[in-house]
Amino acid sequence: MFRLAENSTNIRTELLAGLTTYLTMVYIAFVNPVVLADTGMDKGAVFVATCLAAAFGSAMMGLYANFPVAVAPGMGLNAYFTYTLVQGMGIPWQAALAAVLASGILFLIVSATPLRRWIINSLSPSLKVAITVGIGFFLVVIGLKGAGLIVPDQATLLKLGDLKTPAVAIAAAAFVLTAALDARKVHAAILIGIMAAYVAGLTLGLAEFTGIAAAPPSLAPVFMQMDLGALFDAGMGIVVLTLFFVVLFDNTGTLIGLARTAGMTRPDGTVPGLQRALIADSTSVMAGAALGTSTTTSYIESVAGVNAGGRTGLTAVTVAVLFLATLFLAPLAGSIPTFATAPALVFVGCLMISAVRDIDFEDSTEYIPAAITIIAMPLTFSIADGIAFGFITYAGMKLLTGRWSQLPIAVNVLALLFVLRFALL
Repeated sequence: MFRLAENSTNIRTELLAGLTTYLTMVYIAFVNPVVLADTGMDKGAVFVATCLAAAFGSAMMGLYANFPVAVAPGMGLNAYFTYTLVQGMGIPWQAALAAVLASGILFLIVSATPLRRWIINSLSPSLKVAITVGIGFFLVVIGLKGAGLIVPDQATLLKLGDLKTPAVAIAAAAFVLTAALDARKVHAAILIGIMAAYVAGLTLGLAEFTGIAAAPPSLAPVFMQMDLGALFDAGMGIVVLTLFFVVLFDNTGTLIGLARTAGMTRPDGTVPGLQRALIADSTSVMAGAALGTSTTTSYIESVAGVNAGGRTGLTAVTVAVLFLATLFLAPLAGSIPTFATAPALVFVGCLMISAVRDIDFEDSTEYIPAAITIIAMPLTFSIADGIAFGFITYAGMKLLTGRWSQLPIAVNVLALLFVLRFALL
């Protein structure tokens, strides 16, 4: 089934690679419920939805696409779901789940047709990178806020928090520990950082221990709760498009990058089976919405498993099985406080920011729109607004500098739609 010999691997290597990938990304099972709970969603149910969505998505990637890539609810996308859609725009979480479902359907249609290549080729590399970097800064701000390292201020909007507060000190120390472990190539660095902060919180009486293992909570509070009627409300079209573009660019970039790392690309740079992998991804997005979680995506952390020798879908299937086993850790997940998960948000954000090196800083019509995208996301507390300002700036600069040939039709159309959105909605 997995063509192990053809890919120069074996069962033992694939299983170890799957375990390695799992250890680098299992933090999402503890972080995602904390983030989505801020929407009013049931924390225990979201934990179950997160594990099931990760298991389903990873199994699809392994069994259908035979890719050594794991899938789970994405960091950044969960923040957009909670802090932009629900808290910022006042969209009920049931309606936000419907938007996730619609974006997954659109993603599936595009993945199964030549539209994917047309859309991907329409955006400049700098804008694609800027979206990733901007989401990284957005995560950093959310993480620093959750840790108490930054707090609101009437005069300056933000200021440094009280570093003598035990929770703040624990969060800062946990971040340094996570970063140091990652630098030493410890695959479970993020998980260790979360657990270290949790134990420190328990020691100081800042966290409560409610157990480690038990039967999974009920999924009912979030299962199949999408409000499909809300998709016809004003402004929801832009929400769906934003989710769609982020997940399309994120998944395509991740899959191509991992395929190159694994030596799975053809001489012309194309990736065999990429379409099947994207179809698996889009199906996972829809399944995740039905289960009751924010958008799922291919995890760049899968590179750890690839570096450990993972070359086939058996690696991803191993991750799926381990996430099913994680379902029984609900008491542990439910007792982890925000200050323990906040360092993980900051660390993942820093990893995403590192992509800034790929922006073309020799061409002002490329790096200025990219910079606007990056700056606008954290300052407006909205991924959608950051993308919108970036597209508008990009189209405007290309037009006004007479570089019409570098401006694809798709970018023109999207920039116009974003202008109309700000003017009319």
